Amino acid sequence: MSRRLRTIFFIAAGILAAAFAWNPAPARQNYPRAETLYLSGGESSDPRDYDPATTRGSGDKMVYSGLFSFNPQMELIPDLAESWKVKDGTAFTFTLRANAKFHDGRAVTAQDVVYSWERAADPATKSGTVLTYLGDIVGVNEMHAGKADHISGLRVLDDRTLEVTIDAPKPYFLAKLTYPTTFIVDKANVEAGADWYRHPNGTGPYKLTQWESMQQMVYTRNEDFYLGAPAIRYVVVQLYTGVPIRLYESDSIDIAGVSTTDAARVSDTANVLHAELSTGVDLCTVYMVFDNTRPPFDDPKVRQAFSEAFDRRSFIDLVYSGDALPAVGLYPPGLPGRREGLLGLPFDPAGAKALLAESKYAGADFPEVVVTDAGFGSFVSPDLAAMAAMWKKYLSVTIRVENLQPEKFFDELSAGRRGQMWSGGWCADYPDPENFADILFHTGSAFNEGGYSNPELDTILETARTEPDAVKRIALYQQAEDIIIRDAPVLFTANTLSYTLVKPYIQGYVSTPIAIPIVRYLSIDASKLP
Repeated sequence: MSRRLRTIFFIAAGILAAAFAWNPAPARQNYPRAETLYLSGGESSDPRDYDPATTRGSGDKMVYSGLFSFNPQMELIPDLAESWKVKDGTAFTFTLRANAKFHDGRAVTAQDVVYSWERAADPATKSGTVLTYLGDIVGVNEMHAGKADHISGLRVLDDRTLEVTIDAPKPYFLAKLTYPTTFIVDKANVEAGADWYRHPNGTGPYKLTQWESMQQMVYTRNEDFYLGAPAIRYVVVQLYTGVPIRLYESDSIDIAGVSTTDAARVSDTANVLHAELSTGVDLCTVYMVFDNTRPPFDDPKVRQAFSEAFDRRSFIDLVYSGDALPAVGLYPPGLPGRREGLLGLPFDPAGAKALLAESKYAGADFPEVVVTDAGFGSFVSPDLAAMAAMWKKYLSVTIRVENLQPEKFFDELSAGRRGQMWSGGWCADYPDPENFADILFHTGSAFNEGGYSNPELDTILETARTEPDAVKRIALYQQAEDIIIRDAPVLFTANTLSYTLVKPYIQGYVSTPIAIPIVRYLSIDASKLP
């Protein structure tokens, strides 16, 4: 979902991706090495980051689960749902698994699904994602707007059967049910107190059995998990413990995400770590968001000028050490609708100057441009420094960077306390172009952060939502991308690559472009432990 891609990526990958390192500081309890996966990560002081209804990332898929999930082969599979039927493309009848239980042993019921989804839709919860991921269900918009006290499109038939009615046939609806907003929570747990999320009664493959702030989080295998208990008994996440690759090289780490600064080194076939490297292309597009409602970016010629004064190739080499792909359009590699060879707006300094000169802000009246970033003090990140240098060189425009505390970054952006430009990006939550074009650029979308609006685009996107012919549907999303490129509501910068080191004794690891509950698929080969 919407995210600033340095801050954003790691939130997007959830607790797991943030946890791909481990510092072997003395633990309060000794865990059997052959039965324990050691990771590391950080923690947030914002409870909303841990609540499935409000998280901006991909959630804690060890603790919570929903009706559907993706497996390591990126196939959509039933999770809490055992089966389902569809009538007229709009009426879904879901049957829950008979053995689905919360961690305390209570059976999961259709009433729990209704509670979880209505809680997310309740305006008091202040979920920024519920309209995006559950808004296709009849009545969600009304409840979120405070016009109803329940979701009219939900009907409990019995304890294991739920009927869900959506507003139109939409081929991506089931895929949306893999997102954390749709995950099931226990009412008694949620209402137990403000810190309920520190003692969650989830339905997932692991129970959070210990959480000592700034020290460690311990997950213990859910022996009664409805899809079968995971192979690994414990997952120990040490908090704030060091640089992943350094810890990996000291043989104290099981899995390590590799930064762009180290990617070239471990990609070298002569490097001893190369055999343990897993690589992939993320379904992510990084961009700079222009505030389309404020000067100077309310003028499309200014937005186009900033885009044409941006040298992607030099940017990738400088900021990503060459280990990313230039993004000229919206869709990342591997996403349906992606067109190889798409030109986008070219790097054209002379053309950029001409566009700026043709804009209504030409000359001495050009407004000050403030870029909002997640950071501290006067620090300017390498990506913004590179962009600022290009715009100064090719457009004679100087930008000013204002940093916001990272944990408050999203809230401040949502409240409108920001400059005219900020770093952003999107990682797919499900592999469909609707997840990019419609969610990010439709006039009515909650994630249209820059306030961009084009009725022509809206019409195309609304048609694509219900187009039954897959070929025609993809063609519509490609038309949408052409309009977005032309209007330049954002400046596309990069499609990122993933590099992960995995120890030989960890079995079953697969690099996936979308965060999945990967830990439940892993095992440890004790014979390969050092």
